[in-house]
Amino acid sequence: MKIYTRKGDKGETGLIGGVRLLKSALRVEAYGEVDELNAILGWIRAKLTDETIRAELLQIQRDLFAVGAQLADPTGHVEQKAEKAGLHEGRVRELEGIIDRYDTVLSPLRAFILPGGSEGGALLHLARTVCRRAERRMVALSRDVPLSPVLITYINRLSDLLFTLARAVNRKAGIEEIPW
Repeated sequence: MKIYTRKGDKGETGLIGGVRLLKSALRVEAYGEVDELNAILGWIRAKLTDETIRAELLQIQRDLFAVGAQLADPTGHVEQKAEKAGLHEGRVRELEGIIDRYDTVLSPLRAFILPGGSEGGALLHLARTVCRRAERRMVALSRDVPLSPVLITYINRLSDLLFTLARAVNRKAGIEEIPW
């Protein structure tokens, strides 16, 4: 199978089930943002040495493939066809548990902090902003297309987790947060 099909040469792309849309369609924008976030998380995993965080990010990358699959499925049936394309409320609670675990070692926030710090921390802040952009696209899409509510909840919680991980990585690197 060749990587190129030439089917997108006129500005359209195929969704799950064969429906074709313009590449500028909001649905395509939404799963494109999720794909960009996934790629950034892969970059972060390549940079970090903390095996616990790397494993957590790997699972999140798998989750993001499920989010992308659901966004690319206009029929809403991909979850029934492929179990790995499902994302459930329990996974949101797992993200919350990870946040809570890291929060126990972080100092309480008393002000906004400037993104940055170590390379890993700065990349996690970047990932957080891409996550928020994906969330905005998903919310816009949800105004016209029924989406599973867990998708938006998951992506919202994920941005909180990425912020928390940035703080934790910077703390471990001995880099102080810079308040705004």
